[in-house]
Amino acid sequence: MPGEHAELAASLRAAGTADDLAERLAAYGALLLEANRRVNLTGAKDAAALVPHLLDALTLAGDVSESLVDVGSGGGLPGIPLGLATGARLLLVEPTAKKAAFLERALRECGLEGEVAAERAEIAARDPRFREQFAFATARAVSSAPTVAELTTPFLRIGGKALLQRAAMEPRERQALEDAAPMLGAALVEERDLGENHRILVLEKRRPTEQRFPRRNGVPEKRPLCF
Repeated sequence: MPGEHAELAASLRAAGTADDLAERLAAYGALLLEANRRVNLTGAKDAAALVPHLLDALTLAGDVSESLVDVGSGGGLPGIPLGLATGARLLLVEPTAKKAAFLERALRECGLEGEVAAERAEIAARDPRFREQFAFATARAVSSAPTVAELTTPFLRIGGKALLQRAAMEPRERQALEDAAPMLGAALVEERDLGENHRILVLEKRRPTEQRFPRRNGVPEKRPLCF
């Protein structure tokens, strides 16, 4: 809706977002809010609630370039804002048909280069078109950190990085991630504390991921590696 677009753009500019990017993000945000009235894409129901999610996605913009896979993309966060901010080629992985259809529309209307894989990450990561093809990976999953690592790392090429946005982590979960990463061909190389219960964990791909990963559908979530 025009009013939501204007409100989003004004709020993003007030937060320091450049004018052109604020306009493009506002166009995506208005599209998301409009579609969200028919399909459950985001918990944000209005412009004021959505702005923090858009700004949160942009905290990764300085890390992303070239190509990005966003696992469990849902309504497109953080993948679409990062595509708008960086120009990276996108793969949005989303198994729910109605959400995947929205993502197709959003890519088209936002003028972004990329595609949607309308299937689970456990399946998409075994597709030769996608496996070990991407420079960066994101996922806003609520699953444990080792689960998210297992679902993102197989998409990364050597030298690629998975950027995991997390809240507070118990020492046991962090240790599990550190132990699981080498099993997936990666290493935990950085942890940034952004304050307000928000951190970014960075995994770097060091060698090819063994073909047994990711494990079959649902197993990474039910039985997280090393956790």
